[in-house]
Amino acid sequence: MVGVRAADASFVLDQLTGSNAKREGSSLIAPSKIAMAGQSVGGAATLAAMLKDSRVRAGINMDGTTYARIPKSGLSRPFPFMGSAGHPPGGRDNSWDRDWKLLTGWKRWLVLPGADHQSFTDVPLLAGALGLGVPGDLSAARSVEITRTYVRAFFDLHLRTGRQPLLDKPSPRYLEVKLCTPERKTCE
Repeated sequence: MVGVRAADASFVLDQLTGSNAKREGSSLIAPSKIAMAGQSVGGAATLAAMLKDSRVRAGINMDGTTYARIPKSGLSRPFPFMGSAGHPPGGRDNSWDRDWKLLTGWKRWLVLPGADHQSFTDVPLLAGALGLGVPGDLSAARSVEITRTYVRAFFDLHLRTGRQPLLDKPSPRYLEVKLCTPERKTCE
């Protein structure tokens, strides 16, 4: 499934970029500023797409196990992990531990201990309307704010210009987010 999604992403890029682009508005796309974000299997597909298609300049995996294998030469493009309590260094999903040392470009490992797997999706916002409880310990509004803020900061840093201090150290505004150092198996 991950490989199919990565191939789908490449197909879409083929249709939207380059001299043979066939879609209205294709000329508005800056081929050097293409990034991908995904949650769960979508996060795994983001990594797979980056490994297969150099047009994807940056990517972020939100709470997804990584299945695609990074070559021993590494992945030098920007790629952070952002996940729930199951993803601290040495946590129950060891795919991030396995892949961390192979990410040779800009990288971060962010954990939200109060988050649930669905916290990085629209589920928290829709839960009330569907008569469901909000997953995790974060409110729907806070979950969405944190996800949007960190993903936007990452894309702004790597696709636009400008430093993003939010990604350099723990933020007093977002105390729920822990910046992890896998080499020391710590998060602060």
